[in-house]
Amino acid sequence: MVREADGLIDLRSDTVTKPTPEMRRAMANAEVGDDVLGDDPTVRRLEEAAAQRVGKEAGLFVPSGIMANLVSLLTLTGRNEEVIAGDESHLYTSEVGGLGILGGVFLQVLPNLPDGTIPIERLRSAIRSAVYTPKTRVISLENTHNRCSGAVLPLEYIHQVAALAREKGVYLHLDGARIFNAAVALGVEAAAIAEPFDVVNFCFSKGLSAPVGSIVCGSQAFIQEARRTRRMLGGGMRQAGVLAAAALVALETMVDRLAEDHANARLLAEELANLSGIRIDPTRVQTNIVIFELDPATGWDSSRFQQALREQGVLLSLSGARLRAVTHYGITRVDIERALSAIQAVLQTRPPA
Repeated sequence: MVREADGLIDLRSDTVTKPTPEMRRAMANAEVGDDVLGDDPTVRRLEEAAAQRVGKEAGLFVPSGIMANLVSLLTLTGRNEEVIAGDESHLYTSEVGGLGILGGVFLQVLPNLPDGTIPIERLRSAIRSAVYTPKTRVISLENTHNRCSGAVLPLEYIHQVAALAREKGVYLHLDGARIFNAAVALGVEAAAIAEPFDVVNFCFSKGLSAPVGSIVCGSQAFIQEARRTRRMLGGGMRQAGVLAAAALVALETMVDRLAEDHANARLLAEELANLSGIRIDPTRVQTNIVIFELDPATGWDSSRFQQALREQGVLLSLSGARLRAVTHYGITRVDIERALSAIQAVLQTRPPA
């Protein structure tokens, strides 16, 4: 029997977080206007604060991370141009080909290494400008890297890619959905990560626990044009200050506590490594994402194992054929210990015939 919803340990994603009491109060009391007309004061405050946190001139509030990527890249590119991205990037694996469908923009996909990077020389050889190919306009990186166990891109690597982008005259974009997880893991401000990028976007609705929203940050001129792109995509909202109020609280109060999520993820990874039947390298877990595999000798496949855990009150997601657990606000050390007990109990049984 599946437990009642409030008894579940939900590790599917950090998108399942609930707003804090302070966020709910801020939403109830938010000063609002019409954001499409540019006069919602709470949205304006959020955009200014977010841009400042990542060292950019201006910001643009959008409903989701996917729209943030679309707004960023459609504004940087034109038809028959291309964006270079990794084969494990969210942009390639999880965004339904929106760039191609909506903008006639190609993705040139290069293999990610397990640490989320793409070798510099491989990037260099992929940049194209010949008359018979799409023209490379953008290199897009992801930090932290979701499908690479939440890997953090090293600052040295980011600067190497930035130097290449400048040399070749292409833009550098960061899908920084979890940029603050990367900043906490590296022990730096988010602006230190964002500095080499022309455009940066990040989410309020993942580890920062706001209910809705992402932001695109860049130069004043870029953001002015990005407003047109947002309008085209239907992303303009009216009294959006109700949502922006929660995102402001998230930005002000929820960054430092991400270290707790990282500690819980490390505990989970290290204990999983001690379980017979689990394949995981705990050293790859740097932030709040834990991805592991099952030894075929257990007789379990990932989908059936996921369902069996759900019956035990533990929710995981699938990352391809692998299982993924994401720690977040609301998940405690005790929850991790309970989840580990459930995983061990399922491993000790045989899958149903």
